[in-house]
Amino acid sequence: MSQLHLLLFFSSSLCFFSLLTSASQLRQGFYSDICPEAESIVRDVMSKAMARETRNAASVMRLQFHDCFVNGCDASLLLDDTPTMLGEKESLSNINSLRSYEVIDEIKSALERACPGVVSCADIIIIAARDAVALSGGPNWEVKLGRLDSLTASQEDSNNIMPSPRANVTALIDLFRRFNLSITDLVALSGSHSIGEGRCFSIVFRLYNQSGTGLPDPAIEPGFRERLNALCPPGGDGNVTGGLDLTPIVFDNRYFKDLVRGWGFLNSDQTLYSGGDGRTREVVWRFSQDEAGFFKAFVEGMVRLGDLSSGRPGEVRRNCRVVNEQRLEEMLLEV
Repeated sequence: MSQLHLLLFFSSSLCFFSLLTSASQLRQGFYSDICPEAESIVRDVMSKAMARETRNAASVMRLQFHDCFVNGCDASLLLDDTPTMLGEKESLSNINSLRSYEVIDEIKSALERACPGVVSCADIIIIAARDAVALSGGPNWEVKLGRLDSLTASQEDSNNIMPSPRANVTALIDLFRRFNLSITDLVALSGSHSIGEGRCFSIVFRLYNQSGTGLPDPAIEPGFRERLNALCPPGGDGNVTGGLDLTPIVFDNRYFKDLVRGWGFLNSDQTLYSGGDGRTREVVWRFSQDEAGFFKAFVEGMVRLGDLSSGRPGEVRRNCRVVNEQRLEEMLLEV
């Protein structure tokens, strides 16, 4: 049991510690002594949330990507805006796109009833993302835990880091390289789009004005394009959604089979196969033929993604949307 969590366990009033969390401090079974039911509580709430609405699986899983890429896996994504801080929820890649924050709130409330002040929101995201995959028919794996929650968030950082649905394969490779994630990691983690839906807003440019040409993206298979045209007509509702692959509630390798056929929903997906980079194309083809190989690479990529850390001080928030009151008062005094 770490010094941090011993202190949290015996004194809930001590909610903030100037400790740096790094990947080397994370480990499996972190809560086995101080909150042994933590992971089962998360899975139970996730199962109920998915029974209520299947899209909650994909939405919660996406939270890990959008959190960890911006200054590490620290739940900064979950912080609401304050008069002195613009958070990440309304950044360009997140506004009107990310959802299911209330599922994390439900999980946190259940954990606070069982183990007050012990399980961080950052760890909840990691556990819940894993459970979303496993409960959708994908792989299950042991997660490393022990993260702290950030004390702040940055809309600017999110805008500068997170990729656009229009991103091409070169931009995506460069982005993942910044985080020491490989081309295989890029393709495998993009396979998260095996479940979930995308908005028409994210693809109308592909259908009617790719790269300013006034023409559709030639990488879209013509029959599939007709289906997308019907779903997303010019001037239509940009919030209408379509499946990111043909089995949007089942985690499988259908996503890669669709890319090979030219049926990728997002430009940032199809570019992995049709964008001119033979390295990503080869991995897409391999995963389309080998679901077990995809599952293995996906788990490895998710673990590496979960290792990302800013090394900044943090706390275990009592409410995932706000910094703990005691620490907030200290921060205001410092200004």
